[in-house]
Amino acid sequence: MNVPWIVIGLGCTISGVLSVWHHFKPRDENPYVRRDREDSDLLHIFVDADACPVKQEVYRVAGRYDLDVTLVANSWMRVPNEKWIVLEVVAAGFDAADDWIVAHVQPGDIVVTADIGLASRCVKQGASVIGPTGKPFTEDNIGQAVATRDLLSELRASGELTGGPAPLKKNDRSRFLQKLDQAIQSIRRAQPSDSGVSDRLPP
Repeated sequence: MNVPWIVIGLGCTISGVLSVWHHFKPRDENPYVRRDREDSDLLHIFVDADACPVKQEVYRVAGRYDLDVTLVANSWMRVPNEKWIVLEVVAAGFDAADDWIVAHVQPGDIVVTADIGLASRCVKQGASVIGPTGKPFTEDNIGQAVATRDLLSELRASGELTGGPAPLKKNDRSRFLQKLDQAIQSIRRAQPSDSGVSDRLPP
């Protein structure tokens, strides 16, 4: 019996199990990392993650500002193995991810989503909402966005409009990075805290 190879194999197996456990382990009632701290105004970024094309951009900006990120999805996906990045897998259901985000988001948080219905609900919660193209959803424009969504849905149902949204372009990603950065700075100006740029490297 080749004992060293057996030990190595067991080590690899245990490592793999622990990696999966990191994403699926049971969490407290408040499962994402909202640190116990006096500076409770430190914002949190929530990502509607199932079809989000700008997750890497979120990690990049959050890493620079030392912010926690929670990705909410209906199924498991690979995320960087960082303590400040949490994947929350919710039960299957049409609005399960949306409902989870709305239940946990707080005023001064940021939500990244292309779902206008979710954006509307989060704006009402006092959150800042940004679409993957960098378009911010606000109290001033969310009503028009909802009306446009409903109109496009009717046109698609009648067959007058086909196809989905245009693919994300390089300038969309650049705009998203800019708007996310601006949103963070704006929130921190409104809620002053020790908000220096972190030396933590994003994944």
